[in-house]
Amino acid sequence: MLYKNTQYQSIEASENVLSVSSHLVTPEDVAVEPDIKAPSKFSGCYQDKMGMYAPVEQVAEYLNSHSSWFARCAEPMKVQPLSDNGYALTIGKFGAFGYDVEPKIGLELLPPENGIYRISTIPIPDYEALGYDVDYQASLQLVEDLTTETADFSGKMTQVVWELDLTVYMNFPKFIRRLPKSLIQSTGDRLLNQIVRQVSRRLTSKVQQDFHQSLNIPFPERCKQKSC
Repeated sequence: MLYKNTQYQSIEASENVLSVSSHLVTPEDVAVEPDIKAPSKFSGCYQDKMGMYAPVEQVAEYLNSHSSWFARCAEPMKVQPLSDNGYALTIGKFGAFGYDVEPKIGLELLPPENGIYRISTIPIPDYEALGYDVDYQASLQLVEDLTTETADFSGKMTQVVWELDLTVYMNFPKFIRRLPKSLIQSTGDRLLNQIVRQVSRRLTSKVQQDFHQSLNIPFPERCKQKSC
């Protein structure tokens, strides 16, 4: 389950979020003019957890070796290493009202400090984001449960508890700025929730399966259907 600090509205795949307007776009409309109007701001605070069927020490060792699994688990998102702890991540193409962007952000996976792992946005060398800016601030903490007994597992379990503060600033072209502010805000908020929901679910599932397979640890069948 993914939680948000305000009432969360899920978006079903059948809802046509990405094609809201059939407005005829002219070259003048498409031009983004950030100096004319302040960018629109969309933000959310999210939290969730990911179950790993192993002691804290094994989970920590795996997380610390992110260079060996991050790019693989992030697929189909594109990942480009920037440094020992930094990556450029292309999220995918998203949009509304006939205006699409393909956000690309730099993320730094910092070593743990007092048991807290942090992920923050960093600049991508020689890259300029046109029309948008992203502020991504996440933290992860490992919490070891008591011995867990299931039909296919007996041992210690660790919960990776994470929180995310995400803010996106958008400089929209003229034809979108003509729409009501309330419509732009509500559509942007819902689209942001959809992106976080889809990406977090996919990444959680892949990391769980990769962790257990790489260490040859049984992964309960019920967790293959949903996040534990």
